[in-house]
Amino acid sequence: MATYLLVDTMNTFFRARHVVRGDADVKVGMAIHITLSSINKCFQKFKADHVVFALEGRSWRKDFYPPYKRNRIDKRPAVGTPEQEEDAVFFEAYDDFTKFIIERTNCSAMQCEIAEADDIIARFIALHPNDTHIIISSDTDFVQLLTPTVHQYNGITNELIKIDGVVDDKGKPVKDKKTGEQKIPAHPQYQLFKKCVRGDATDNVFSAYPGVREKGSKNKSGLLEAYADKDTRGYNWNNIMLQRWVDHNGVEHRVLDDYERNVTLVDLTAQPKEVRDYVDTVIIEQSVPKNKPMVGAHFMKFCGKWDMQRIADNASQISQWLQANYYTMEDADATTR
Repeated sequence: MATYLLVDTMNTFFRARHVVRGDADVKVGMAIHITLSSINKCFQKFKADHVVFALEGRSWRKDFYPPYKRNRIDKRPAVGTPEQEEDAVFFEAYDDFTKFIIERTNCSAMQCEIAEADDIIARFIALHPNDTHIIISSDTDFVQLLTPTVHQYNGITNELIKIDGVVDDKGKPVKDKKTGEQKIPAHPQYQLFKKCVRGDATDNVFSAYPGVREKGSKNKSGLLEAYADKDTRGYNWNNIMLQRWVDHNGVEHRVLDDYERNVTLVDLTAQPKEVRDYVDTVIIEQSVPKNKPMVGAHFMKFCGKWDMQRIADNASQISQWLQANYYTMEDADATTR
């Protein structure tokens, strides 16, 4: 079995700008630093075999559901503003970083023109069911994928999210500020169900049942009761799913129809079959050893270009995973691990 680090590349890179003060150059340097440091921590801690960078493509969800992420277009900074100029600097650095990963290292950089990085990560895990996976991202959507062999590392908070609890870089439990007890991710499948009903404002996915309560009353079912009844499709499930409501345009909706739409959009294991098959083909084609020469020397040159002395001082460790090739099934058969 192998251990893979799966990097939600754009998320990890761009989230850094929101936790660092300073001008664009400072933020860009920290974005690269956080990305590399997060990977390095996980590679050493879990004795990983290979790093996979998941890159963005144009999402199939925009064709399936036109409102998907349309709200983000409205929030883009105006041309000529400091925010827009900072965006340009970040994208230039991001492109340079991914070019370095693709052309100068043995890390995998996987991209599918019809899919998001989330899809690549979810399908890579599905195609490697016997392996261990560490997802490097601050995106809470990945909680739905947690299992005893799938964990998530948040490089912004420096927390490892496991299905049985959250720990810090030293392996100590992270305490919930309200209860004082160790943080434990809410039941992944229930959280997924709740999001499919309530929608996701971040991605402009509309609610299937606006105003639905989590806990029901004597005469009305809530999400908890419907979820408990999910497998049997009994009274509580139907009491939620067969409800109808009218939106602000006078259009009538049935909860079940909108819920099933949201499952397709939100559940990272429920993409349409043709999408799954296409993404799987791309992943298989890109899951090959690269054997790039002089990886360490190219990394030192990259550090010099971006003035990353602290990272360069740790170049020997980082070069280990930059050089680590894709771990194939043939490799697994040839070892005694």
